[in-house]
Amino acid sequence: MTISRKQFLIQSGLVTAGVLAGNSLLAEMNGKKIKKFGIQLYSLRDVLPKDPKAVLTQLAQFGYKQIESYEGPNGMFWGMGATGFRQLMNQLGMTIVASHFDFRKDLEQKAADAASIGMKYLICPHIGEQKKLDDYKRIAEDFNKAGETCKKAGLKFAYHNHAYSFTAKDGQFPQDILMVNTDPTLVDFEMDMYWVTVAGQDPIAWMDKYKNRFKLCHVKDREKGSDSKPVTCTLGKGDIDYKAIVKKALKRNMDYFIVEQEHYNGTTSTEGAKDSAAYFNSSLR
Repeated sequence: MTISRKQFLIQSGLVTAGVLAGNSLLAEMNGKKIKKFGIQLYSLRDVLPKDPKAVLTQLAQFGYKQIESYEGPNGMFWGMGATGFRQLMNQLGMTIVASHFDFRKDLEQKAADAASIGMKYLICPHIGEQKKLDDYKRIAEDFNKAGETCKKAGLKFAYHNHAYSFTAKDGQFPQDILMVNTDPTLVDFEMDMYWVTVAGQDPIAWMDKYKNRFKLCHVKDREKGSDSKPVTCTLGKGDIDYKAIVKKALKRNMDYFIVEQEHYNGTTSTEGAKDSAAYFNSSLR
């Protein structure tokens, strides 16, 4: 059933200004603080295609200032085109800083479109676990080539990890291979802190190991007691200590903090986005 934009907003429930404004700590962290935080639109994949403008309007109401898109049914700009999407962002007081995308298809055109509206990154979201370690070296070279194309267009290329690259294979971490074999001037990395944690690794230790290579991060929590079969949950309700991690990440020059949630237990994706924004605003800024 198709609902109007107005009905969608009413049914989902807008967050009040007081939720976002109240209890905001805005504490200085080694001279730095998070001024803006974003959300990966995949978090709302169940409702976004139905009415992108309504969903984006809600996200602005919740306090999100930055958007990381992904390639949905109508592309990363959701049927609005690059210029149309930027116009909507401007109206909402938001910016689209990045998008997940398939870098093996129409890379030059996608890079040109993204750069035309000032996006900072195009990001490969997934490569899958490879059979051989040499396969990761080959992929690293593909990343370098994609990085060259993006650099020529005026933005950067990055890779978003899952647990498999932080899980040792034949005595090596695939993530090490990707880091060592990519050109720092062409390829950055988006650390999904949830998946690093699920793999039993320390996000901060990896930031220290590869200084200034992780420029974006996904901030999503792990449901308590789900270690054997990990499930994401609303920020602040899980077992990952983001208050400590975010503070340390700021000291290590992390530029973009992006909320993502993949599973919803007893709530909706809209409510999850709202609650995560409120927690971020009150506890992590």
